[in-house]
Amino acid sequence: MHVALLANLKKNAPNLSGVLADRWDDLDSEETIQSITRALESAGHQVTFLEGDVTLYDHIRQVNPDICFNICEGHHGDSREAQVPALLEMLRIPYTGSQVLTLALALDKPMTKRVLTYHGLPTPDFQVFERPDEPLEPTMHFPLFVKPSREGTGMGISAESIVHDEEQLRVQLRRILARYDQPVLVERFIEGREVTVGVLGNLVTPVAWRIPEDEEAPRVSRGLHFFPLLEVDMGAYPEEEAGVYTSRIKVELAHDFHYLCPAPLREDKVAELNWLAAAVFRVTGCLDVARVDFRLDAHDGDKPYILELNPLPGLNPGYSDLCVEAVADGWTYEALINEILNLAAERYGLI
Repeated sequence: MHVALLANLKKNAPNLSGVLADRWDDLDSEETIQSITRALESAGHQVTFLEGDVTLYDHIRQVNPDICFNICEGHHGDSREAQVPALLEMLRIPYTGSQVLTLALALDKPMTKRVLTYHGLPTPDFQVFERPDEPLEPTMHFPLFVKPSREGTGMGISAESIVHDEEQLRVQLRRILARYDQPVLVERFIEGREVTVGVLGNLVTPVAWRIPEDEEAPRVSRGLHFFPLLEVDMGAYPEEEAGVYTSRIKVELAHDFHYLCPAPLREDKVAELNWLAAAVFRVTGCLDVARVDFRLDAHDGDKPYILELNPLPGLNPGYSDLCVEAVADGWTYEALINEILNLAAERYGLI
């Protein structure tokens, strides 16, 4: 097949005055693009790279691919990750991964948490602030965790994100509001281990929906493959990171990644986390691939809480969570990339 590889390269990011130092942290490196290209070519596909910016509308029609391998993060707007898929759907061009609504939803962390809460899925109690002086709701108790509502790659997250009193909360609210100019998500801080579940596939009926009222009811996740869970080894990082998966760890220390994979967890806990990941995958409408991040509450028997959903997980072969998990499961990088493509191609009836 002729595959158009769509991405936003860091080197091609808009050169705008006054842009924050971390504004383009979630864009991809040339290393990632070259790795995906080689992986697809190893399966006999013809690959054309296209930058996912305003030039794409003309370029994609000239290239006329059979399918697109989409990892575009976008440059501007609250739903920037959904812009390229919306264009592709308008042009009726097949593409890998989740569709417009899912990508728009997942980038907005509070909206994602509202969907999870509606379906009875465990996520930390939260409140959204649009002003630094809004009163804290009585259901919210310190310590709390403060982060931007619509950013990825740990942007805005540091040791100071954990706040223990009103004064620290207000300082952090003012800081995030001023820096990112968007609502701020404040949620109950879950002290404990941080693990991530990589998911590949597409659900077939009957599938995960809500948590069954009957604790003995079967929890079905047919059609999905779960990679071994990855736990971030927070003890291997400097103390100033305060046990938090910070922006610095994800960007500056990315090539010095410390993890445990498979995570040392009991089989029943792994099964519980996999089912919860399947439920998140289902209720948010994910397709082909996703990553679901959890914290295990050290003060409540390692009870899992869903932190975030990423339907566009990183695909750098050296350090991206999903790629590390795939290797731990015996997959080659080439097999991972081509399975994502094949899942999408099958959905569109191309294979």
